[in-house]
Amino acid sequence: MTTETTTPLSRSVGGRLLYVFILGDVLGAGVYALVGEMAGKVGGAVWLPLLVALGLSLLTAGSYAELVTKYPAAGGAAVFAERAFKVPVVSFLVGFCMLAAGVTSAAGLSLAFAGDYFGSFVDLPVIPVALTFLLLVAALNARGIQESLRANVAMTAIELSGLVLIVVLAIMVFTRGEAEPGRALELTEGTAPAVAVLSASLIAYYSFVGFETSANLAEEVKDVRRVYPRALFGALTTAGIVYVAVGVAAVAVTTPEQLAGSTGPLLEVVRVADVVPEEVFAVVALVAVANGALLTMIMASRLTYGMARQGLLPAGLARVLPGRRTPWVAIIATTVVAMALVFTGDLGALAETVVLLLLFVFLSTNIAVLVLRRDTVDEGHFRVATVVPVLGAASCVLLLTQQAQQTWLRAGALVLVGVVLYLVTRLVGRRAGARTGEDGD
Repeated sequence: MTTETTTPLSRSVGGRLLYVFILGDVLGAGVYALVGEMAGKVGGAVWLPLLVALGLSLLTAGSYAELVTKYPAAGGAAVFAERAFKVPVVSFLVGFCMLAAGVTSAAGLSLAFAGDYFGSFVDLPVIPVALTFLLLVAALNARGIQESLRANVAMTAIELSGLVLIVVLAIMVFTRGEAEPGRALELTEGTAPAVAVLSASLIAYYSFVGFETSANLAEEVKDVRRVYPRALFGALTTAGIVYVAVGVAAVAVTTPEQLAGSTGPLLEVVRVADVVPEEVFAVVALVAVANGALLTMIMASRLTYGMARQGLLPAGLARVLPGRRTPWVAIIATTVVAMALVFTGDLGALAETVVLLLLFVFLSTNIAVLVLRRDTVDEGHFRVATVVPVLGAASCVLLLTQQAQQTWLRAGALVLVGVVLYLVTRLVGRRAGARTGEDGD
């Protein structure tokens, strides 16, 4: 069997641009907002759950590397599930979990935007600001947002510069004799270390997700079988190094309690260092969070539109705005859901829900690697050791067992909505088919 490699798309993305694309997807909003959440669970050893989350992410990344290079024209986890399991409802659920995770992530990022970073400029209630933010994102989305790789390079540079700045400021505080790096080895008292680290790793995992979207770029990458694994593992490793450095820097400069009590935890480091105006760093953080939310909602609305065109969701969601050519009904629907989710929990709770939904996607991908080993292709491709997807699947199951009941309820409600929409769409399709048959008689 041969793999079809021809594509109407332009294969113009080289290894370096792919690396930056993946790094830009991984870096940014998560760590800007969630260092405090991790500190509240694990204490000063924030770097430890980040390191654990990196290791777990690399396992599933190995599965993506094999499937993307084996089927370079395929488009992500839902397509891999369709190839492996050949059960339409499973493929739908994998795709819908991706969609639900994106909408939930945008809701969480809206709360991060409306928190202490925004509060550096004006003091307003969080919920109204978060809802207004989502409306503005929807307006920009409907107007027609076209992100290029060059724009992503610039945005990644801004996000990365803010994180590097935190490390530099911590070094400056250390040279003044005011830092306490020993805090990085302290764990929360009264909690079993393993439980604390695993609990914090659930949140840390959120900071690494995003790499899976690179599978959709496979048809546009030059020499994808050679460069994709290098770019994927390189970007994740780079993000891990930066995150660990930021985690150590943050607790060395300020206490875990201060970080945990702030929705803009890295802003606490800037205040203690007292070198850079906090408003400057707040702008960088807001750009990172806003960009993350915008890209996430673009993805969610386009995924909704695509699933509607495929007959997996109601056809009305595929309506396009004349002139702008943007999926306005899908944009409205995903925005309304995101706004509703704002009322269901704080940033940490929503981040855990995103992780839970993506764990099902990653579990499917890890299993798909093993199932598709029976499907051989003529072209050479990256092949991960069998133990990697096995451990990847096991890690997904482990993290699923650590989720709180409220997180399961929130994710379950979202998936239930998807199932209802799927059944309604199929029922309407069958009735339409029956009428067509009657008309033909």
